[in-house]
Amino acid sequence: MPYVKRWSPPWTITDGRAGNVRQAVALASALKLGAHQPLVLSPRAPWRWLAPRWLPGAVRGFGPAFQQLAAAHPQLAIGCGRQAAGALRELRRGGTKVVQILDPRISARHWDLLVVPEHDRLRGSNVLTLLGSLNPVNDDWLACGRAAFAAFGALPGPRTALLVGGPTPHAPWHEPHMVQVFQQLAAQLRAEGGSLLATTSRRTPPALVGALRSAFADVPHVIWGDGGDGVNPYAGLLGWANRVVVSPDSVNLLSEACATRMPVAVALADQAQARLAQFQQALRERGRLQPRWLDWHTDGRITPLRETTRIAAEVQARLLPV
Repeated sequence: MPYVKRWSPPWTITDGRAGNVRQAVALASALKLGAHQPLVLSPRAPWRWLAPRWLPGAVRGFGPAFQQLAAAHPQLAIGCGRQAAGALRELRRGGTKVVQILDPRISARHWDLLVVPEHDRLRGSNVLTLLGSLNPVNDDWLACGRAAFAAFGALPGPRTALLVGGPTPHAPWHEPHMVQVFQQLAAQLRAEGGSLLATTSRRTPPALVGALRSAFADVPHVIWGDGGDGVNPYAGLLGWANRVVVSPDSVNLLSEACATRMPVAVALADQAQARLAQFQQALRERGRLQPRWLDWHTDGRITPLRETTRIAAEVQARLLPV
């Protein structure tokens, strides 16, 4: 059934953090209601401290742009993160349909729909769960990445994409151990042939970017260091990869890697704890992760992890009726 056309394009409400923006935009785009309209909040105290709990005056507490939006009473808003959850509560008081992504840590009754990972405990009649996180990765997105970075196709295969985040409380890996990962992967490429397509993130320790470049200096490569290296080639890296290695600290990175049709391995997998470890285990049970580090094997029947389309269909069915 086609999506309802009478609904205006949704607003995406976030605190501007890349991971939150990415999830809100992915869902808004998957609804196919037209180009989303973004708003980055600029909350002030005490609303900044207490969100998503509601306080009088909240319409002014999230910044002038939000105040203008609230006065316009938009039809649909999608938010991600704690600050967005507070802002969405205020929009809903004015009649806007709202979808909150990620657990707001208070009762789900304050939002029309919530979208949370399976490894979170939140459940309810208005709660949709998914494995991993929302993202834009599908066959069209990967094809666009290949077209935008066609030069990567000239690199020798197999092309290994390496996605490096940074240590977190739930994945407290140490820099020397990640350097060993670089060295082991570089040694495999030297022995077997192929090339590297690597990217780091804002959370990657700066010294590791230099170590990454040193480890692969004599191997054909593209390395994007998130610091003056030009346009982010992330879609091209995943689009041209034949296999993917991901650091153990990010549900988003691992979800996007597993949304490809390539074999995926987690480096330093034993460092993952709590929800990160649970997510990895769920992927292993689905056969979506390589069982052994750098022992690449596939029977050619990889099923990509693509939850965004399913969640968008559920949002449409529940919230945007004909």
